[in-house]
Amino acid sequence: MLTNKRILLSQLPTDKLSLDCFDSDQVPVPDLEVGQVCIKTLLLSQDAANRAWMQGATYRSALVGGDVMASYGIGEVIESKDAAWKPGDLVMADIGWQEYAVIDGGQVTAAPNHKGPISHGLSLLGVAGLTAYHGLINVAGIHAGETLLVSAAAGSVGSIVGQIGRIKGARIIGVAGDDAKCRWVERELGFDVCINYKSEDRQLRDQLQAAAPNGIDVYFDNTGGDILQTALFAMNLKGRIACCGAVSMYDTKPKPGPFGVPGLLVTKRLRMEGFIVSDYAHLDADALHDLSMWEHQGGLMLFEDIIEGLENAPAGLIGLLAGENRGKRMIRVA
Repeated sequence: MLTNKRILLSQLPTDKLSLDCFDSDQVPVPDLEVGQVCIKTLLLSQDAANRAWMQGATYRSALVGGDVMASYGIGEVIESKDAAWKPGDLVMADIGWQEYAVIDGGQVTAAPNHKGPISHGLSLLGVAGLTAYHGLINVAGIHAGETLLVSAAAGSVGSIVGQIGRIKGARIIGVAGDDAKCRWVERELGFDVCINYKSEDRQLRDQLQAAAPNGIDVYFDNTGGDILQTALFAMNLKGRIACCGAVSMYDTKPKPGPFGVPGLLVTKRLRMEGFIVSDYAHLDADALHDLSMWEHQGGLMLFEDIIEGLENAPAGLIGLLAGENRGKRMIRVA
């Protein structure tokens, strides 16, 4: 009988997420029922949304103390009682932080048929790439000659958003949390300029005014909070804001605001729209085609931050929330 190592959310955090919120155990892998598959975990996605699930229901149910920590991932089917899947199939599912997962076959999808590393199924061709594509192309829209602002520009989604904007002919301004990240965003990702929102020398408002003297046409918001507040006042007439996430609020007490809503939305005729990636699943084929093509042609650089070992998942998520990653962070389990 297989033994399954699991990492549990032992208690919900009352402040910032910490290692003592997690525990681990080992349990036997249960026998399959009809319609189920057993998946050996290979890679787990780490996302800021993992922290939001601890605060309440979002686009998935809330986590409670004692749950296996939830996470989307890629794995290999090792046993199946569902005719749609056979041992050896590479699949994607809400696997959780564990070595093996027994899941209903209907909740499993095939990993992308891609010549590159299987990790691309969680980055370029997974939630990160699809979120970046749909949010910029199908929610906000971007056109050559426009100015695009991207927060969390060095992160899994923001790093792809800015490159898509560059490919589309826009001028790209990134926002990141330190000078080294800003240099990396400019030199490696091809952003026109990147602003350090934690700078002690210049306020974010002044930096944004210098970087975008003619205003912002599209803002891709991964953070909410102070960056959204500043961006609202810099938006041009009929600007568009794609609200993807609010990482500034996930691991701390949210501040009131933003101010200027709905006043600025009315006077500037702004469109501000929230979305989740599954809203545009019917357009995934277009996204996967374009993302694959851009990477193959060398126009889109992909950066993956892979940490080895299931036991390092808690520290990996805490570090992601603190902004230590560049590109898509994952945990390699096997």
